[in-house]
Amino acid sequence: MDHSSGAPTQRIRRFLILATLLAAAAIPYAAAQVAGKDYRVIDPPQPADSGARVEVLEFFWYGCPHCNNMQPSLKRWLKRKPADVEFKRVPAVLSESWIPHTRLFYTLEALGLTDRLHQDVFAAIHEQQLRLQDPRILADWIAKRGVDRQKFMDAYNSFGIQSRVQRAIEMTRNYNIPGTPAVTVDGKYLTAPSMTLKPDNSIDYDRYYQVLDQVIAISRKSRVAK
Repeated sequence: MDHSSGAPTQRIRRFLILATLLAAAAIPYAAAQVAGKDYRVIDPPQPADSGARVEVLEFFWYGCPHCNNMQPSLKRWLKRKPADVEFKRVPAVLSESWIPHTRLFYTLEALGLTDRLHQDVFAAIHEQQLRLQDPRILADWIAKRGVDRQKFMDAYNSFGIQSRVQRAIEMTRNYNIPGTPAVTVDGKYLTAPSMTLKPDNSIDYDRYYQVLDQVIAISRKSRVAK
């Protein structure tokens, strides 16, 4: 009687042990998939400028539709990002025609207008079809947003902004940015939404931010190991 009642229990116990072992074996396999498919190592690594914090850089272009589409999910991620992450934007320069938008971003940043107008720039370009790379159109657009036209354009054409544009050109090259948007972590890892596609080739943003969080954890762990 005891033997017959214990047999199902033993079978259940063996099943649970087997399931646990299979789950444990799957963990490194899943991580290996991510490492080989969803991000790559930057070679040579680039110096991070964030001290003890993990540096996350978003390389973007205002004219990029994928960058525009990414902004809502990125905004949500920024609200929940790890406390030790230092997030910065870098306007990539993969073509000379991108330089006016790079100059525009750094002018907004220099005048403390990024939080207020960053998303508006995307909307102006992708929804209103404005050619903000044209200084005259840009000057009119910025004035309509209550910004002093002359002050903005003086900054836009300044040597300081040109120096930052040159730095963005160098970073785009040194980080070997293949396209936009792309995100780097601590100058050692690069990932992009285009690396986490669904079967229908649409971007799996939920998966993408899981990968980004994992890459941040990997970089954090490598810092501790030093």
